[in-house]
Amino acid sequence: MNEKIYDLLGVGLGPFNLGLAALIEPVKGIETVFLEQKSEFQWHPGLLLAGTTIQVPFMADLVTMADPCSRFSFLNYLSAQKRLYHFYFWEEFHIHRQEYNHYCQWVAKQLSSCRFGERVATIAWIENGSQSYFQVRSHHLETGNIRTYKAKDLVLGVGTKPQVPECFQGLLNQENIFHSSQFLLRRDRCRHAKSITVIGSGQSAAEIFYELLQEQEKYDYRLEWHTRSAGFFPMEYSKLGLEYFSPDYIDYFYHLPPEKKDRIRSSQNLLYKGISLDTIAKIYDLLYERSIGENRPNVRLLPLVEVKEVEKTESGYCLGYCQREQDAYFSHESDCIILGTGYNSEIPDFLTGVRSLIEWDSQNRYLVNLDYQLALTKNIPNRIFIQNGELHTHGIGAPDLGLGAYRNSVIINSLNGNTVYPVSRRNVFQEFGAA
Repeated sequence: MNEKIYDLLGVGLGPFNLGLAALIEPVKGIETVFLEQKSEFQWHPGLLLAGTTIQVPFMADLVTMADPCSRFSFLNYLSAQKRLYHFYFWEEFHIHRQEYNHYCQWVAKQLSSCRFGERVATIAWIENGSQSYFQVRSHHLETGNIRTYKAKDLVLGVGTKPQVPECFQGLLNQENIFHSSQFLLRRDRCRHAKSITVIGSGQSAAEIFYELLQEQEKYDYRLEWHTRSAGFFPMEYSKLGLEYFSPDYIDYFYHLPPEKKDRIRSSQNLLYKGISLDTIAKIYDLLYERSIGENRPNVRLLPLVEVKEVEKTESGYCLGYCQREQDAYFSHESDCIILGTGYNSEIPDFLTGVRSLIEWDSQNRYLVNLDYQLALTKNIPNRIFIQNGELHTHGIGAPDLGLGAYRNSVIINSLNGNTVYPVSRRNVFQEFGAA
């Protein structure tokens, strides 16, 4: 066992914990280690489609919104890659997803605190006389060795897991039904299909539909796009709408009564769950081109339809739908189904040993303080911070890359006991709530 007690141990290395590791790196007096089960940094590898971009400006990198002078900024990455002038002449604000992934890999390789290929198995809270700490056991996936770490504080950055409708739960192990997060890994299944159905109306579903639409004439499959939403709508991207992704709105939302928060969030879907205008335009333009000369593309788009049941057939699958406004039931057959049904936060199994230490709300969700600490059932000197698991308490900015550096600034300031990265409270022109 390593007897060293780290100040902070991070579980998971997605963009948020990687950004935290990068921002802590120059801070003296905070010793950290971050564990990730993947062998290297990978950001949604099944969705790194050619030409797709992240949905926030390049300034929403790992560090810039907290420390524009950081050596881990995206602009410094471009300089190191000798691509700064190329980017300058490109004159685009939203960078390619593949490049964002490569940028994060570049940062990760420079941080000795980041350890890949280690899966956290258990966490326990240990009280040993006047000393208390978290004991974390991990499996090193290459060697099979079990490693034990001690840390005063934890930060959970395990991300979200694919959300799968209940009627599909028992079918995901079959090759021709899969979540959108697996698209590039299962792409060949689509190319051999006679009919493909994409379910969902978010950005990932739209990008996959467009990718399949471009290849449709080559592989000659029927293509359908279904959603239970009222339509295939664009995400809100006006300048004043973007102000909802600010520290100011987090503070406003956090202090609302708990019973109001879920209701408010349910009305804000198009602030963060819609489709980019550019993607919608490309889809429509290609459909229009394919319809020239009274041609009809072998395509169908259906909003307001919800899958209620799925059955395996000899040729594929039969899906039973309900049209939500007409209350009409109908069936549809397809031999390949892609679920663009989003993601959910889940409580990881490794928290079982400290579950009684954490306070939960009535829906079995974390109770989270404003500074991203989990509320605990005991008054102890050790803390657990959360990354992107506080949508229900802090609002729609939780998964937004543009607010990652802000949240990490708050966490680092709490760890250090004073202000390392100043946090501004007047970032927008509008005011949320009464003065």
